[in-house]
Amino acid sequence: MSAISLAESESTVATLRAVRRGVRRRQLLLLLGLSALVVALFLTRALLGDYRVSFVDGIRMISGTTIPGASFIFMESTLPRACMSVLAGAAFASAGAAFQSMLRNPLASPDVLGINLGASAAAVFAVVLLGWTGMPVALVAFAGAVAVAVTIHGFAGRGGAATGRMILVGVGLAAVLSSVVHWVLLRADIYRAQDALVWLTGSLGSVSWGEIARLGVVVLVGLPLLTIVTRQLGVLGLGDDLAAGLGVRAHRLRILITALVVLLTASATAVCGPIAFVGFLSGPIARRLTRGRTSIPAAALVGAAMVLAADYVSAYANPGTAYPVGVVTGLAGAPVLVWLLIAGRRSIQEK
Repeated sequence: MSAISLAESESTVATLRAVRRGVRRRQLLLLLGLSALVVALFLTRALLGDYRVSFVDGIRMISGTTIPGASFIFMESTLPRACMSVLAGAAFASAGAAFQSMLRNPLASPDVLGINLGASAAAVFAVVLLGWTGMPVALVAFAGAVAVAVTIHGFAGRGGAATGRMILVGVGLAAVLSSVVHWVLLRADIYRAQDALVWLTGSLGSVSWGEIARLGVVVLVGLPLLTIVTRQLGVLGLGDDLAAGLGVRAHRLRILITALVVLLTASATAVCGPIAFVGFLSGPIARRLTRGRTSIPAAALVGAAMVLAADYVSAYANPGTAYPVGVVTGLAGAPVLVWLLIAGRRSIQEK
């Protein structure tokens, strides 16, 4: 190799390293910015509620000090809702981003493919027709999401066309489950229907510290694992045969990612019901912020910020009337979806 060729190779390697360092720096700054936003929204939701609490008093109450009038509201209402907003938002968002990346389709989020709806349908059936409440309903909701995911994979089969079949099967199951939910609600009295409402819209109004602890464990375990395994998804874009040649077993990878997605989605849905548009929009928003890259941590932070902001608006936008958080995310999600479609179309035209 000539001296000129060697110099050109070294220059190319140095340029690639500089580009990678720049990308990593931008990703780190983005994650730090999103983390700061989540912290600010968390403090706003926890401290600026029905009873405004200073940061110092909040720390005192967490450490065990009782402040008459403030301790109950802070420790049993605003702080638990803020914690659950972060956990549920991160769970839904990371699961949605992973599923969209795996299936290479921005519409392929768990709520669109019926996984969330499987949990909702099972919970509504248990509440309305069986009269169950509490933990049994949460377990049934979890089982419903798992059953839908197993059905999707069972009908999708193997091979390069598996991702397309998964989307078709999921959309079909979502339509069937939606009909089941409506049929069950038609048979319910007004009180049972009201109890089942949380499983259709999503609400943080009655979360407990035990539920927060359980979902926290799931998120702390599932989110890092999902971040690690989704790094291999780029290889699947080359096709299953070539991926196998590179040492990646496509079918096993899809099953593993689906299992983690179901774990996060079902666990969050079993606690607070399906929160509309969080899993669907967080991934596309995060990809725009990361310039087309799939970043599970960025999507999780975007989802946490969305749910925190939506929960604060749902509680205080209309004084005297609190709305389920899923109503606010649903109303806000449609304009954001339109904006993403328009922005995506413009970027395509510019290219």
